[in-house]
Amino acid sequence: MAGLTSEIEKFLKMMLEDSVDGMLEIGRNDLATRFDCAPSQINYVLSTRFTPYNGYLIESKRGGNGFIKIITVVDEDSYISYLIKNLKKDMSENNADSLFKDLVRREYFTENEYIMARYATSDKALAGICDVKKRNAIRSDIIKNILLSLMARSN
Repeated sequence: MAGLTSEIEKFLKMMLEDSVDGMLEIGRNDLATRFDCAPSQINYVLSTRFTPYNGYLIESKRGGNGFIKIITVVDEDSYISYLIKNLKKDMSENNADSLFKDLVRREYFTENEYIMARYATSDKALAGICDVKKRNAIRSDIIKNILLSLMARSN
């Protein structure tokens, strides 16, 4: 399954790179047929690999004429603002790591800043907070402050 997931992700990213405006609209069922899989597999790829934390926005319409629109977020200030406004209240360590990797990819973070942010928001660093929900909420608050500092730095 991981092989198929990676294959679908790679295909969609290639299509996005080839697009003029960083946007791709494709039929969910067409994509499922192309990869000989269930539409739910396409949904899985979108929900795990094409998230705002990875630099993408998804618009989706289900049903017979259903489609998927994948948009690559390009405008950096808009991207950071979007992340701040839509930051989960309880950010997991994995989601935080995906977000930080995308910030490196977009050159907001250096590798060293990525490592520091990752360690500062890790479960190990927040181990004194036993309640997982509280730990994830505190991680989210830390990340929000990191994003705010990035906005201040870019202005």
